[in-house]
Amino acid sequence: MGHGASRLRRLCREVAKFGAVGGAGVLVNLLVFNLVRHVTDLQVVRASVIATVVAIVFNYVGFRYFTYRDRDKTRRTREMSLFLLFSAVGLVIENGVLYTATYGFGWDTPLQNNIFKFLGIGVATLFRFWSYRTWVFRALPAREAVADAESILKRERTRQPRSKQRVP
Repeated sequence: MGHGASRLRRLCREVAKFGAVGGAGVLVNLLVFNLVRHVTDLQVVRASVIATVVAIVFNYVGFRYFTYRDRDKTRRTREMSLFLLFSAVGLVIENGVLYTATYGFGWDTPLQNNIFKFLGIGVATLFRFWSYRTWVFRALPAREAVADAESILKRERTRQPRSKQRVP
């Protein structure tokens, strides 16, 4: 039970950290979205894409240096490529919801835009959490597992008698 409870605690901490960075990213996303909508004449989905890209950059920094700072850092090019790939999929999910509401159903008031932007962020977040933790910010081998493996190897070495080699 101790091992399962420990894993659950680690997952809860990870979800909390992901949520803190993600929550700040949502605020950045919505603030940039509304700023672009009020300052420019861009269409709603184009303004949303700009806001999403700004939030992606913000989130990468937060995830790499806060949420997943203990994860494997040896392959940054691979990490960045996968992060951008999965973020692009999340961008399509997020803005697809907004596009469908705006152009498919004609829900195009500022309040409706923000509601469906927020809903799209929520749906895309579920995908992003799964993909980032599974593929992008991969866990290093657990210290306990490494220590257990080393102790097993040490025990095996001490139990096996050394074979004497005969030299002809």
